Amino acid sequence: MNAIHAAVARLPGRWARDVRVAIHADGRITSIEEGAAQRGATRVACLLPGMTNLHSHAFQRALVGLTEVASAGDDDFWSWREWMYRFMARLTPDDVEAIAAQLYVEILRQGYTSIVEFHYLHNDPQGAPYANRAEMGERIIAAAQAAGIALTLAPVLYTYGGFNRQPLNEQQRRFATSVDDVLAMLDLLNGHKEVRLGIAPHSLRATEPTQIRELINAAAVNAPFHIHAAEQTREVDDCVAATGRRPLRLLLDTVGLDARWCVVHATHLADDEVRDLAASGAVAGLCPSTEADLGDGVFRFVDYAAAPGGFGIGGDSHVCRSPFEELRLLEYSQRLTWHKRNLALHAPGVGIADALWDAAARGGAQAAARNAGAIEVGRNADLISLTISDAAAGGYEPTQWLSLVVFGGAHAIIENAWVSGHLMESVNAASAQSIADRYARTIRRLLV
Repeated sequence: MNAIHAAVARLPGRWARDVRVAIHADGRITSIEEGAAQRGATRVACLLPGMTNLHSHAFQRALVGLTEVASAGDDDFWSWREWMYRFMARLTPDDVEAIAAQLYVEILRQGYTSIVEFHYLHNDPQGAPYANRAEMGERIIAAAQAAGIALTLAPVLYTYGGFNRQPLNEQQRRFATSVDDVLAMLDLLNGHKEVRLGIAPHSLRATEPTQIRELINAAAVNAPFHIHAAEQTREVDDCVAATGRRPLRLLLDTVGLDARWCVVHATHLADDEVRDLAASGAVAGLCPSTEADLGDGVFRFVDYAAAPGGFGIGGDSHVCRSPFEELRLLEYSQRLTWHKRNLALHAPGVGIADALWDAAARGGAQAAARNAGAIEVGRNADLISLTISDAAAGGYEPTQWLSLVVFGGAHAIIENAWVSGHLMESVNAASAQSIADRYARTIRRLLV
């Protein structure tokens, strides 16, 4: 039995003081006492449920900052994608493992305790499968184990280059998979009992509903499903031209959505789609920093939350690696759209940062198929201890720290992180140095 004693802890919907959290050897929280004595427990100032990064393309971490060069024409998602294709073409399995390990260490130190890898880089640069069909997936698992972060790995189905079964172009050959390929990868990866396995039909432009239904019928009953949908207006227009329906409406009508699903981005939704996505029980996978970086648009969060719909946050291309910053961008995008303040999950007297953290932690855990996301008995002890760096840090109550970090310019310091009750050594600089050195060598070679 392990135990943590927090001066303040974020329990579901509220702050509590002098909280003692007992954790079983299997990683589950067995008891929570308020107003408790320390009794030998590890002492922390502010305890939060760890956050899930519900959408990751880990290899894109190495591309961050390199695409911020103006082209001769308009720059948007589609021009950025050309940069990504050219960079991705050079990556080896060793490169992917090195980049992913560095990313996972970074985000664990920023407050994420689990991640969902939307994994679509399957083949060699010529488009041929590796001798081990799950080679790249194995490298992602190795990276997560080295960093100590909890992983949900979702191999991607990517069959077509556009709507109406357009063939893949040469740049997309590294992604090419069939339904049988995805199922074979899942069989090969199934021996990694510490990893949750999901399935990710890439999008309705890269797959079709009949394939998705085939995967649903073959998958484990508790496997999460993730899909990109309605990220860009061009995607929506192409879907309407090809099928007569918008992407999310097509998903709802032909596949059906439920609590197993995470719809990533969902940026451009009609009124009925906002309503029906929220009612489905699925999670909206929001990636505010990437959506801003790519100029995708602004998710209709105020309307969706009022429906009410569940959501979580993801790093996607990892231009941002902090959950606190993602939540700030989420709220600020709504303020810029609505010309009002304190909009996200508005409830009189409730801190916006507190409410956002609670909801995103729950939604992220659901999307990862992980029994976490809240400090509650029976849940996995995926936890972080927070303090802040601020000139007046000692003058603030720890219950104010989350708001100060998200909105007040204070720097978040993650003193400790626990994944299934295990204290993660990778939060400490010494144990992360070899991963950082390997990453630096990889970048030097790739940028030659």
